[in-house]
Amino acid sequence: MAAHASPSLAPPSFATSLPSFADLPVYFGGLTNGQIASSVLVLIVSLLILEQSVWRARRGKLAGHSWQIPIIGQFAESLHPSMEAYKRSWANPLSAVSVFNIFIVIASKTEDARKILNSSTQAEPCLVRSAKQVLLPENWVFLNGKVHNEYRKGLNCLFTREALGIYLTVQDRIYRKFFNDWMHDPEPNHVPYQMKFRDLNMQTSLRVFCGNYISQEHAQEVSDKYWQITKALELVNFPFAFPGTKVWGACRARAVTVKYLSDAAAASKKAMAAGKQPDCLLDAWVEEILAAKAYREGKDQGAERPNLILREYSDHEMALVLLSFIFASQDAMSSCITFAFQHLADYPEILAKVRAETEAVRGDDVNSPMSLEVLDQMPYVHAVSKEVLRHRPPVIMVPYLTTKNLPLNENYTVPKGTMLIPSFWNSLHDPEVYPEPEEFIPERWMPGGANESPEKDAKNWLVFGAGAHRCIAQSYVMMHMSAVISAASMMMDWTHEKTPESDEIQIIATLFPKDGCRMKFTPRNATKA
Repeated sequence: MAAHASPSLAPPSFATSLPSFADLPVYFGGLTNGQIASSVLVLIVSLLILEQSVWRARRGKLAGHSWQIPIIGQFAESLHPSMEAYKRSWANPLSAVSVFNIFIVIASKTEDARKILNSSTQAEPCLVRSAKQVLLPENWVFLNGKVHNEYRKGLNCLFTREALGIYLTVQDRIYRKFFNDWMHDPEPNHVPYQMKFRDLNMQTSLRVFCGNYISQEHAQEVSDKYWQITKALELVNFPFAFPGTKVWGACRARAVTVKYLSDAAAASKKAMAAGKQPDCLLDAWVEEILAAKAYREGKDQGAERPNLILREYSDHEMALVLLSFIFASQDAMSSCITFAFQHLADYPEILAKVRAETEAVRGDDVNSPMSLEVLDQMPYVHAVSKEVLRHRPPVIMVPYLTTKNLPLNENYTVPKGTMLIPSFWNSLHDPEVYPEPEEFIPERWMPGGANESPEKDAKNWLVFGAGAHRCIAQSYVMMHMSAVISAASMMMDWTHEKTPESDEIQIIATLFPKDGCRMKFTPRNATKA
């Protein structure tokens, strides 16, 4: 039956529905235009006074500005964060800021940071306000409780020693390709290498995670577009996905990436079901899933019980896990590798020790693939990796959102709904735990060094976080860094062109040198000759 509009319900035309300016007094109870303007002004002033009063009440005795810029708060200064500004904030145990009336508390003491990280029933990771739009709210990094623990249990099998051995073979092959390109770059001058280091990490991550289930064309597309996700996940950003904004670009990049990763997950399932041997992270994961499925279907017939009984994951769920892994690897790992190369160039005596240890283990054999057994014999290389992570931590803070009131100490309870940010810089630069904390000293981790004993800095070592959401891939990070450092020391010489900004820090979701790390690589044999 056709629907018919009732004439009596039809809206008036646009032209006749709006009052003229002269009619305003009728609509406002006979007030004059001056009275209307005064009322509006009083309302605005009252709201601004209320905003400032709410800010001062929330801040209480915490360090922070006495007054805020109306509406936007400290948005403008947060758009271009600097280490100097962060360090001023970290000089106080607790400080407060406001951005678009979002109340933010920053905790800089080790004890407070650890309490936040271990309070999963009262606070949940939120990264930044736009994070759930970009990475999707169902992503495992935002989950808590039983469902999050189930994910972690299933993902732990991806970072066993056996799995790491598989990944290292893939990584070594990719390192060599990139090193060869860098050594034979015809550009005679030093050039910024920060993004080249990122490309190495992206290609390594995609091949370790997806193997050959993602084409080189699609891998390059993901690598190129993922930078938009990085830029959108800076601590302060315009939080809405309007066309042209960083968040909008990031959501588009995520859609493409998730499609390719979902296709890779489906292809891995098909290949592993057909009997393929695992050669990437997806395969290792699917192998465990298939083993659990076979046990469930055959346990009544005496099927052998695997170590883990995993549930089946959809292609989309697996893609979102890989999305989170790529975010960590291309941001945090790119920062680590950048500072590792810069520090080794700036401290030639440390690079010489790395080479001496590598050559003592490998001899003149630079062509055989790297292995875990070889890396196990390189404690100094491991110490260099660890010192890079401490000296220039790739993650200096992780925003949380309080889901309940959280008593942080006897003097302060963080209100529900607060963005609560534990920072790690002070913990990793505490002179009582790390003597000469601003100096790059790998020897502190060696026998006889100030930090040889893990017990000394057990509370302060927050590089990988703590609690239910601590980094699941710690062993992978250490292996990746040590393998890159050792292999590079054998194959290449490199120099760093220091500029006034080399030792200044730029914050783009993580830390980088402000000048982009200007490097020049040459083959070692050619240099020796």
